[in-house]
Amino acid sequence: MSLYRKLFKQTAIYGLTAVVPRMLSFFLVPLYIDLLDEAEYGVVTKLFAYMIFFNVVLSYGFETAYFRFINREPDPERVKSTALYSILFSTTLFAVFAALQASFLSRFMEVSLTQVYLAIAIMVFDALVLVPFSSLRASQRPSFFAVVKIGNVVLNLLLNLFFLLLLPALAHHSFFAGLYMPNSEVFYIFVSNLIASAATFVVLSSDYWKTKYQFDTQLWKKMLQYSWPILISGIAFAINDQFDKILLSKMLPEAIADRELGVYSACYKLGLFMVLFRTAYTLGIEPFFFNHAQNENAPQTYAEITRFFVAAGAIILVGVIVFADVLKLVMIPNAKYWEAMKIVPLIVLANFCLGIYTNLSIWYKLTDKTIFAAYISLIGAAVTLALNFWLIPLYSYTGSAIATLGAYGSMMLVSYALGQKYYPIPYDYRKIGLYLGLAIGLSFVSFYRFRGNIIVAILAFVSFTAVVVWSERKVFLKKRA
Repeated sequence: MSLYRKLFKQTAIYGLTAVVPRMLSFFLVPLYIDLLDEAEYGVVTKLFAYMIFFNVVLSYGFETAYFRFINREPDPERVKSTALYSILFSTTLFAVFAALQASFLSRFMEVSLTQVYLAIAIMVFDALVLVPFSSLRASQRPSFFAVVKIGNVVLNLLLNLFFLLLLPALAHHSFFAGLYMPNSEVFYIFVSNLIASAATFVVLSSDYWKTKYQFDTQLWKKMLQYSWPILISGIAFAINDQFDKILLSKMLPEAIADRELGVYSACYKLGLFMVLFRTAYTLGIEPFFFNHAQNENAPQTYAEITRFFVAAGAIILVGVIVFADVLKLVMIPNAKYWEAMKIVPLIVLANFCLGIYTNLSIWYKLTDKTIFAAYISLIGAAVTLALNFWLIPLYSYTGSAIATLGAYGSMMLVSYALGQKYYPIPYDYRKIGLYLGLAIGLSFVSFYRFRGNIIVAILAFVSFTAVVVWSERKVFLKKRA
C-alpha cells in the first residue's frame, strides 16, 4: 500500500508542476493583450513559436534517454555525466553559432536584434537545466522539483507585473527612471523570461560542478540512437502546435502579418482550458494504465476510462464554446482582438481531439511500439503543413485553425485504427458517439447560429450535462452505494 501511496503522491506533485504553471500563465495573457497592440502581441507569439522549435532541437530527446539509461546501466553517475556534458557541449555550440548568425536570424524571423539575443539566452539557460531536472525526478525528489518549476513561473509572473505595471508608475522616481524605457513592453516580457530562466539555472547549477566529468563515448552513441526518434516526434509535435504561427507571419502580407497573428494567438488561448484538462488527466492516469496492464480485464477498464474522458471533455468543450463570449471578457479584455473569436470552436475541438489521441495512445506504450508515436506525429505534421499552405492564402488565420483541427483529428483517427490492430479495446461506441455528436452539434449551433444569446448558451450546456449525467447514472449510483 505504501508503494501506491508514494506513487500517487509523486504523480500529484508532478501533475501540479505541469498544471499550475499553465494556470499562472493565464494571468499573463490578459495583461499582454491589455497592454500590447495586436502587432506587438503577434511578435511575442512568433518569437516564442521559434523558441519552442529550438528547444526541441536543443534537448534532442536526451531527457527521455537519461531516464531510460539511468536504470539499466551499472554506473548511473556515468550516465548522468555523459548526458549532462553532452547537453552542455551542444548548447555551447548553439549559443556561439546563433550569436554569430543573430543578424540573419533577426531578418529571417522579422524581429529586432535585441529580441534575438534575449531569445538565445533564454533557450541556453532552459537547455542547461534539462538534465538537472531529470536528475531530480530520477532521484525521487518531486517536492524540490515542483518548488523550482513553479518558482520559475512565479518569478516570471512577478517580474512581468513589475516591469509592465509597477515600473511605469515608479518611473518619476530618480532611482527607477534609469530602468524604465517607454514603449518597450515586448523587451520587458523577454527580460522577465530571461531572469527567471537564469535564476532556475543558478539554483540547479551545482550539478555541473558536483558531477565528476565522465564522458562515455560508447554510452553517448547508444543514448543518441535511442533519442533520435524522440527528437523527430518532438519536432513533428512542435510543427503541429506552433508552425501555424510561423507560417502566418511568413505567408500573409508583411503589413498585416503580425496583427493577424496577434488576434489569432489571443483567441487561440481560450483552447487552454481543454489543454489543462488533458494535461492533468494524462499525468494522473498514465501510472494507472501501466499498473493495470497485466490485468485480465485491462482492455475493458481502458474502454471505460476513455468513455469517462470523452464525457468530461465534451462537457468542457460545450462549456468553453457556448460561454466563449463571457470568457473573452476575462481572458481577452481588449476588444481589438475579438475579431478572431470565430476560430475558438475549431481550436477547442482540435485540443479535444488531441486529448482523445493522448488517451488512445496507451496502445503503443503498452506494446513497446513507441516508434508509432513518431509516425503518427509526422502524419499530423504533414496535414498541418499541407492545410496551412493551402488555406492561409484563402482564409488567413481561419485556415490555420482548420489545419490545427485537421492535424489533431487525423492523429486521433490514425491512432485509433492502429490501436485496434495491435491492442484491441472494446470502446463503447454508442455512448462515445452520442457525447461527441451532441457536444459538437449543440456547441457549434449555439456559437455560430445563436451567438450572444445567453439563454441558448445556458440551455445548451445544462441540457448536455444532464444527458451525460443521466447516461452515466449507473456509475454515479454505484459509487454512492
